[in-house]
Amino acid sequence: MEDYKKAILNYSDNPRINGLLNYIVTELKDFTEEQAGHITELSAIGKALSAQKDPSLALEKILAQARRFTNADGGTLYLENEDETELVFHVVHTESLNIFMGGTSGKEVTIPNVKIILEDGTKNMQNVSAYVANTNEIVNIPDVYEAEGFNFDGTKKFDKALNYRSKSMLVIPMTDHEDELIGVLQLINARDRISGETIPFTHETEEMVQSLASQAAVVLTQQKLIRDLKELFESFIRAIATAIDEKSRYTGGHISRVTELTMMLAHKLNEIDEGPFAEFQFTANEMEELRIAAWMHDTGKITTPEHVVDKSTKLETIFDRVELLKTRWQTIRTLKRMEAEKRKVEVLTSNGNSSEAKLQEIDKNLENDLAQLNDDLDFIVRMNTGGEFLQDEFLERIQSIGKLTYEENGKTYPYLTEDEIENLCIRKGTLTHDEREIINNHATMSIRILEKLTWPKKLVRVPEIAGAHHEKLDGTGYPNGLKELDLSLQARILAVADVFEALSAKDRPYKAPMPLSQAVKILGFMVKDRHLDGHIVDLFTSTNMHLEYAKKHLNPAQIDLELTSVEG
Repeated sequence: MEDYKKAILNYSDNPRINGLLNYIVTELKDFTEEQAGHITELSAIGKALSAQKDPSLALEKILAQARRFTNADGGTLYLENEDETELVFHVVHTESLNIFMGGTSGKEVTIPNVKIILEDGTKNMQNVSAYVANTNEIVNIPDVYEAEGFNFDGTKKFDKALNYRSKSMLVIPMTDHEDELIGVLQLINARDRISGETIPFTHETEEMVQSLASQAAVVLTQQKLIRDLKELFESFIRAIATAIDEKSRYTGGHISRVTELTMMLAHKLNEIDEGPFAEFQFTANEMEELRIAAWMHDTGKITTPEHVVDKSTKLETIFDRVELLKTRWQTIRTLKRMEAEKRKVEVLTSNGNSSEAKLQEIDKNLENDLAQLNDDLDFIVRMNTGGEFLQDEFLERIQSIGKLTYEENGKTYPYLTEDEIENLCIRKGTLTHDEREIINNHATMSIRILEKLTWPKKLVRVPEIAGAHHEKLDGTGYPNGLKELDLSLQARILAVADVFEALSAKDRPYKAPMPLSQAVKILGFMVKDRHLDGHIVDLFTSTNMHLEYAKKHLNPAQIDLELTSVEG
């Protein structure tokens, strides 16, 4: 620039011309440097907006920079509502009146929304911001009091109430890459940078604000896309969790309760400043990772047959086969009665002297047989529930009943089939070994399914955490037999939450609701057996989280007086 200036000055010896040329060159230099500065600033603003994760703060930054570019006293940034019928005030500034609402101000914007579409379905073309939203046109007004075609009654009422004078106004639409409206940027009263007087918005500042609005629209669109994708993912994982819970009519709500317990423990761990976790803090990303893992921990149950997930009695498959046994027992009773009648006929036709005594003996034997049948059936019905550990004597009795046979139409049938004997001889619970393996496989399937998803870096350990909720510190858990050093703290927390929810659940038909004291006692046993992390269990009980959870989710009868007394 200096070289050009020297060349021009040397071109003429006339001082007046040289003075004029010097002024022009100086002005051109200042203008060029100012434009370069604006371009640099726009680039910096774009980077700053892209880095801003909080939409409300981004909106405030957009308005603040637009005001700075134009030296505007005030401004408003509107966003279009979901159904595209109104403009919603998000940030409002009027510097000379010390009005700052929205953004970081801490003051909620309470101004009523501006209707884009009126009640009768027509477009609102009277309000200037609504007009810009409807037409996608820029409106630049030197003086709103002299403008025609718009209704500024509201602006005038505002001025009168606050002794203000709205004059110049610049209203610019904010549109995305598909030219769809996102919002409207409205600036009030551009001020001369030297005198401070209100002046019209120039064409130059109009273009700069339009450029800023375009940048801001891109950033807001990006943030909305990210937010929408996150909400979609959240709804997806909740839908999966709901589907899994609904797969069994007895475990509805299990996943949401486990997630609640898991996050209670994680938040409490972050709060404490003493004990084994005093120096430990989950980051925000680790908390999010754990929360999602809790929601997804039973994903593998999608592949588990419903009759196994839902097996509430030992003989249940698609239906409870104990009803078949009741029918079979009725058949056996009928056959025994028929056999007794047949023997009576034989006695009566033999014309023996002891017919009466023999008939009484037959009746007595039949009575004993029917009583034994009824007793055996009652015993089987009781054993079918799986509510208590099967003792050896009960096991032997089931096997003895299974060896009995009856004849029908010349064929011999056992009282109990091999499969029925196998199921009735389940020592604990209602699942056979093979069915237990099917259930256990859900953890493997959870890992396999979750590993198919492309996780962002901050959530990459979700499959590992979710799939380890049945692992034990001593390495006897499943699916991978991981030991203490292989298990993350997040996985250990999830394991405690999963076990406690299962123990204390009030909606399992195969067992009576367990008292809270018993559930806590079992947690203690599992700590001693090195199945659960003792520090986490101690945190859970010593801070009364178990009571907090129990009051919300358990039956009042489950909460024992002995434990409620520790509330202090």
